[in-house]
Amino acid sequence: MSQQSPDRSTATRPARPDASMSLLNNVMDHSLDDGYAEAAARRREEGREGLPRTLRSKLWLAAGLVVAALVVTLGAAEARISAPVVAKEREELIDRIDAETKTADTLESEVDELRADVSERQRKALERHGGDQGELVALLAGATPVEGPGVKLVVDDAKSTDQGGGGPRESTSFSDTGRVRDRDMQRVVNGLWESGAEAIAINGQRLTQLSAIRAAGDAILVDNRPLVPPYTVLAVGNGKRLANVFRDSADGQYLNALKESFDIRTSMSDQEKLRLPAAPSLIVRTAEPKAAGRGAADTGKGTS
Repeated sequence: MSQQSPDRSTATRPARPDASMSLLNNVMDHSLDDGYAEAAARRREEGREGLPRTLRSKLWLAAGLVVAALVVTLGAAEARISAPVVAKEREELIDRIDAETKTADTLESEVDELRADVSERQRKALERHGGDQGELVALLAGATPVEGPGVKLVVDDAKSTDQGGGGPRESTSFSDTGRVRDRDMQRVVNGLWESGAEAIAINGQRLTQLSAIRAAGDAILVDNRPLVPPYTVLAVGNGKRLANVFRDSADGQYLNALKESFDIRTSMSDQEKLRLPAAPSLIVRTAEPKAAGRGAADTGKGTS
């Protein structure tokens, strides 16, 4: 039996010893990723060989921060240098303000002195030219202080207005609230004059025959000077008789109606001694009697 030699073409080739390490061989043979290598080649072709973009961005950011820090440092140094100049200018401005304020105070004092001098001259002129009625003229014009018996009348808003509400009269109209109005004080003052008051003052402000009681919003003005409630009215005259006559007058009844219907607070008391100051400013007007047959026959010169 003849022995046949095996066919070399059909013989199985032995496997490589490192055949099971294909992944490791691939890593060793291709240490750079193909995409990375392609990107590096493209950068070389475009002439952008050098640092990666992220690193360049960080360097630019660092440079920007350095520049910003430099600018801040220079600004702080400049502010430190100019601070004494600013402080000096501020002190000079304060000195100018103080000087101008002192000047204004001096001028205001001079105005007050001149006003007092004018008022004194007016009072003396009233006494000198008033003749037999000089004292009465000075009294009616408010040129002199007044002292004597009289009545003290206090008029105040309703309690409900203390909390900022309009009071019992709020439901009808603005003018019919629980607040005392200028027209209320007008009727009170006119009623006291008619009842025999010789001199009247409201909250320490002397009234004359030419005084005006007006309103500005909720405020009551007397000769353009604001008053604050409660309104204290002092009237010099025959105390008991003055109080009784006023209570029975139409204006006294009007004030009582305000109290009963709208909670306006009022109180009246007799005073044995009251002192009213002179009017802060005098307004004097004179009237000459007309000749007989031309009009009313005045018997003398009137001054108010």
